[in-house]
Amino acid sequence: MDHSGHGMTMDLPPFTLGRGLQWSADPFFLVACLVGLGLYGWGVVRLRRRGDSWPVGRTVAYVVGVLSVGLMMCTRLNDYGMVMFSVHMVQHMVISMLSPILLLLGAPVTLALRALPTAGRGRKGPREVLLMFLHSRYMRIITHPAFTIPLFIASLYALYFTPLFDFLMSSKTGHVAMMVHFLAVGFVFFWPIMGVDPGPSRPGYLMRMLELFAGMPFHAFFGIALMMASAPMVETFENPPASLGIDALSDQNAAGGIAWAFSEIPSVLVLIALLFQWYSSEQRQAKRQDRAADRDGDKELEAYNAYLASLNARGH
Repeated sequence: MDHSGHGMTMDLPPFTLGRGLQWSADPFFLVACLVGLGLYGWGVVRLRRRGDSWPVGRTVAYVVGVLSVGLMMCTRLNDYGMVMFSVHMVQHMVISMLSPILLLLGAPVTLALRALPTAGRGRKGPREVLLMFLHSRYMRIITHPAFTIPLFIASLYALYFTPLFDFLMSSKTGHVAMMVHFLAVGFVFFWPIMGVDPGPSRPGYLMRMLELFAGMPFHAFFGIALMMASAPMVETFENPPASLGIDALSDQNAAGGIAWAFSEIPSVLVLIALLFQWYSSEQRQAKRQDRAADRDGDKELEAYNAYLASLNARGH
């Protein structure tokens, strides 16, 4: 029996990392990863050819992000993830909480805006459509914390603890749709927090940190709920194939441990990125002030010194 329509998952041998990393590509994600790498590479090459630079670090972050998606969806981890809750949870955590951060650090929207040609007066090309989308009311709604945080939380509780999860896992198309959803949710949650690419107006760095930490505890609580459960909670994983040699409850507890532990990883990564951005922003502000002082002969300092001198004269 083919449980998922993707590989012979009912005849899988016991899980080992070596078996999990064997090639077994999902066609949708394979094409998506190749297209994503191709478009990004085109953008970088286009910039270089006209003499513009593009940070190597951004390219590395983006490529690693795409490869992380490929690792989860184009190996036998995807087959094992259909019948093992623990492996599925690794897929979910990486695709929703690690891949989006790496892809966002690659600043693909910024690259697109710099690489795409302008359409000319009175016309709309891909660049103009992208700008319209970035500044649209729709974009302001889906990147607002009142939308992103509940969506982030609902993607755990409303999915796993309702029949919707079992319905999606019953077909290959449903499984692919679920993984695309996880990736999209990660994007809309982390995009306004990371602030690498342009978008709707963002709050200050402190508020962004609060947004980040507002969502993370719910991942930990979700993981603890799975770890503490005394019976299988998700029908899809209630009866794992005998060939795997695993116990459903133990596997669910392991899945909970993965969800609980993984909630810390993106928090640290994003916090480091935010602190670095904050520091860079302060440095740029200081340089702007120095340049302004050079231009006007530091009139602020002169005015302050004159004020001190007047106070001194009055004192005498």
